[in-house]
Parts: sequence; structure tokens; C-alpha cells
Amino acid sequence: MHIEPGIVTGAKIALSYATAAGAGAYTLKLAVDTLRTKGLASLAVRSAAATALVFSFFEVFPHYPVGVSEVHFILGSTLFLIFGAAPAAIGLALGLLIQGLLFAPFDLPQYGMNVTTLLVPLFAVAALAERIIPAKTPYVDLTYRQTLALSTAYQSGVVLWVGFWALYGHGFAADNLNAIAMFGGAYLLVIVVEPLADLAVLAIAKTLHGFRDSGLVAPRLHHAA
Repeated sequence: MHIEPGIVTGAKIALSYATAAGAGAYTLKLAVDTLRTKGLASLAVRSAAATALVFSFFEVFPHYPVGVSEVHFILGSTLFLIFGAAPAAIGLALGLLIQGLLFAPFDLPQYGMNVTTLLVPLFAVAALAERIIPAKTPYVDLTYRQTLALSTAYQSGVVLWVGFWALYGHGFAADNLNAIAMFGGAYLLVIVVEPLADLAVLAIAKTLHGFRDSGLVAPRLHHAA
């Protein structure tokens, strides 16, 4: 979902600094909440694991240019379910930054747009999870329907933000609208695949009883709220 160089340029790119700052501030709030409940060690370990996975996703998983951006298998809802909202957000932000610094410095001017596009849908997933998952249900017991809802929310958020940046940068010309539609259509594949990945990971997590109270995963993974 990288916003390609040239889509938003000049003074317009300042908006991305504002949205990224807002996403960063909310991530900090989530991190403080996690520190109060689980402590620094748990937050640090989960954030480091999420960062390593995000970096791997960007570098190892196949990604294809379609329309206005690239289609990636980011597994945002998977990261949320395993590590929690704050570590997942930190991992997405740091993994993207490390990938840019090491392998794609030409993407760094677009970092604010890209990190906003990754984080804001994650926050939406966290809010949706509170609404559709009963408090007595640990995440390892989620159904396909619930994981599909979370994945759809995340991927739809990514598509909406990419579409916003493309419209903000290039307007409502027919070729731009067509490119946005192509990108959105390509993400339907991700929406189909990611819930299956979620269920597979949750099934594995359900058997790993040693992680239940370790602080290495989100408490809600194995416990009721």
C-alpha cells in the first residue's frame, strides 16, 4: 500500500505530517495504557516482535503495483490479535520506517502518508473488536465471521486512505479514479486471505499454553477481557 512518489507533492504533503502526528499521538496513548497494565518489558518485547514481522512482511511477502499503489499482505488484524493495539501500531510504524531507511529511501518523503494509512485502520479494528467480540471471548476462540469483519475493516481502511491521498494529490480525473478502483479491487484478494491467516495463527496460539501469561502476547489472546 505504499503511496508512490509523485502522488502528493509540494505544500500538500504537509497534511501527511499532521495526520501522522495524530496517529503517533494516539499510539503513544495506547502505549501508556499498555505500560500501566502489563509493564515496559511486555510492551517492548511485543513491539519488537511486531516490528520484525512487519519488516519481514514488506520484504518477503509478494507485493504488486496495482493502480495508484502496491498491494501488500500486511496482516494488520493478525498483528492486533496476537500482540494488541499498541505493540501492533509501534511495529507497523517502526517496520515501515526501517524498511524505508534500509531499502527504500525514496519512500521516506511519503512516510507520513504511509504510516497514517497503516495505523488509522488499525485503530478502527481495535474499536470494532470491542463492539463485535464478547468480553468473555478470548481471541483464540474467534470465528471466521469475526476475523473476516476485522480484516475487512483493516483492508477497507487502507484502501480508503490510499484513495484519499490519490484524490488529494491528483484530483478526480477519470484515469485517477480508474487507478483507485483497480487498487481497491485488487485488495479483495487480501480480504479473502487474511481471515484464513488469522484463524491459522489463532489455532496455533491456542495450543501454546506456555504463552498464556508470559507477557509475550496480548493478554486478550488467551483470556477474557
